[in-house]
Amino acid sequence: MIGLGLKFRERLHVDWYMFVPAALLSLAGLVTMDSFSGENYFFFRQSIWLLVSLIIFFVATTVDWRFLRRTRVLVPIFVATLIVLAFLLVVGQATRGAQSWFQFGAFAFQPSDPAKLVIVLMLSKYFSRRHVEIKNLRHILVSGVYALLIFLLVFLQPDFGGAIVIFGIWLGMVLVSGISKKHFAFVVILGIVASAILWTSVFAPYQKARIISFIHPLADVRGAGYNAYQSTVAVGSGGVLGKGIGQGSQSKLRFLPEYETDFIFAAFTEEWGFVGAVILLLSCFVLLAGITSSAQLAATNFETFFGLGVVIWLSVQIAINAGMNMGVLPVTGITFPFMSYGGSHLVTEWFALGMLSSMKRYSQGPRVI
Repeated sequence: MIGLGLKFRERLHVDWYMFVPAALLSLAGLVTMDSFSGENYFFFRQSIWLLVSLIIFFVATTVDWRFLRRTRVLVPIFVATLIVLAFLLVVGQATRGAQSWFQFGAFAFQPSDPAKLVIVLMLSKYFSRRHVEIKNLRHILVSGVYALLIFLLVFLQPDFGGAIVIFGIWLGMVLVSGISKKHFAFVVILGIVASAILWTSVFAPYQKARIISFIHPLADVRGAGYNAYQSTVAVGSGGVLGKGIGQGSQSKLRFLPEYETDFIFAAFTEEWGFVGAVILLLSCFVLLAGITSSAQLAATNFETFFGLGVVIWLSVQIAINAGMNMGVLPVTGITFPFMSYGGSHLVTEWFALGMLSSMKRYSQGPRVI
């Protein structure tokens, strides 16, 4: 038993430039969830999920993830993800109009969260072998098909926010792969056409209402624009130094809905103010910079693309969540990485960091193309 523990410690490799800022974000989320009044349902459950996530992180740092470069390993994982997402549409638990969860007693699991990690892996594999040919439009379209399959299955739940993140991951990874300006213009035009089709033929009335409330947030503050309005009030009322820990009236008095999940950034800013928000976003920057630095030192293109893909994934979620909390982007139901309540996204994000920490150890050395 002692020998097994020593072997685990030898294989353990923690990248503190990733771990510390991510841990600060998770702790900031826990403090914001704590009501300091004895009613700590979300705080207690999130503490358990954080403990589970950290265990998974440390275990992931001990694994040699180079086997994921093999097509015969990664393709079955991708296919299994598609099957799970498709199965979810049949037997998933419906919550707030979205069939996005598998319910297991007191716990729920949202497959769209690990699906984001899977699409990053799949695109990393594809672009690592074909990045020199990325100016060939065929490779952009083929990679787009991979992303589209997951995008559609997530969108049909309907999970509009998750679908946006999937699209953002694909677009970001295509851009870092070296897409030509001509092909980028084609993608933009294609996106505009697709958006027009979605608006006229696919979007549900409540989804259209969310977009309209973004354009005119004060037009219906008692209806579609209520969440966005209360979120901006919470952010603004925090001032420079905030109201103090546990003193956020908008969140603790429940004027701000779902302050533990979608609007946790607004709840945090109300209590910690502008200074706290800046420190929070600086922690995000340090985390993303640490991942980017590791990606640039990777030994193969697969690890490089994987690191950049994780940066894109987290950046999209941070930007959209913070933007909708400040009233500059539509409310799309996207969590703030490492901070919002929820086990599915927290476990997936810490697992991804564990993989990156391990890859940093195994990938250091001469660059292999």
